[in-house]
Amino acid sequence: MNNRILHLAAYDVRDASRLRHALHAVKGYATGGQKSVFECFLTPGERNGLLAEVGEAVDAYEDAFLLVRLDPRSRVMTLGIGVEPVDPPFFYLG
Repeated sequence: MNNRILHLAAYDVRDASRLRHALHAVKGYATGGQKSVFECFLTPGERNGLLAEVGEAVDAYEDAFLLVRLDPRSRVMTLGIGVEPVDPPFFYLG
């Protein structure tokens, strides 16, 4: 059974070095995104892993990170040339 849930991960990091680390951490779990907001289909274990990696990359007093779980029952609406997110058949984390 597929237990991945669509999340939106967004960050605002002030330091360039921490920004690179946060970007690398989030992109490792993302299926798509733009600038500093990414779509991530996550299992509960992957969610914990993402939070741990980002927690090591950002400064709790200067930076911000937001991970929002989207309700799987809601309908996704896209504007412009946006493509509706799809849970891919497999993920490569490496």
